[in-house]
Amino acid sequence: MNRTVGVVRMQLVNRQTYIWIPLIVLAGAFVLTLLIWSLVPHEAVKYGGGAQAPLWYFGVVGVQALTLTFPFSQAMSVTRREFFLGTLLTAALTAAILAAIFVCGGLIEQLTNGWGMNGYFFYLDWIWQSGPLVAGLFFFVIAMLFFVVGFWSATVYKRFGGVWLTSILVGIGLVLVGLLWLIGRLQAWPSVIGWIGAQGALGLGVWGLALVAVLAASAFVTLRRAVP
Repeated sequence: MNRTVGVVRMQLVNRQTYIWIPLIVLAGAFVLTLLIWSLVPHEAVKYGGGAQAPLWYFGVVGVQALTLTFPFSQAMSVTRREFFLGTLLTAALTAAILAAIFVCGGLIEQLTNGWGMNGYFFYLDWIWQSGPLVAGLFFFVIAMLFFVVGFWSATVYKRFGGVWLTSILVGIGLVLVGLLWLIGRLQAWPSVIGWIGAQGALGLGVWGLALVAVLAASAFVTLRRAVP
């Protein structure tokens, strides 16, 4: 456990990757959104998609967590299991910080009528229907999912190279398009949309955790044979 915590400390040596850049991205998107809202009439309800920006960046963090520190960790005689667990723990800590910021921002928006402009950057009704704790869990899971996708992609690249990674991603894209075609062919979109709506933020968060677990397990299997 001490060596796993040591990996966390090693990852956080470069705090800008895990902490400062996500916060700068979030703050920049937030300020730009407020400036845009100030140009829109107050009466209209306004929502901003800029809150997604730091979540997408977590995919980049997942890539950098492997490519920047994995070779160094192997030189320091850290086992791959310790590196994997420590890296996921680091991601979980930073994702929890980001989720807490989202929850605090959503609470402030409810108290201030959307920053006095009827604008909502952090707060979305369907995510907050079950309360702030579920909203925090949802944001945490989304951040972890983006991170694990990036980490998984980096492990595949390290193990098999760029050609295989590109081929796998194209294959996944074809499968997804095929599923969309099948749903449309069966005229099942109302059922699919109804099922997604019935899950709510909590249900989608649980499904997201399951996907995180699957991708993380796959990444660990690949990491065991990856070349530093």
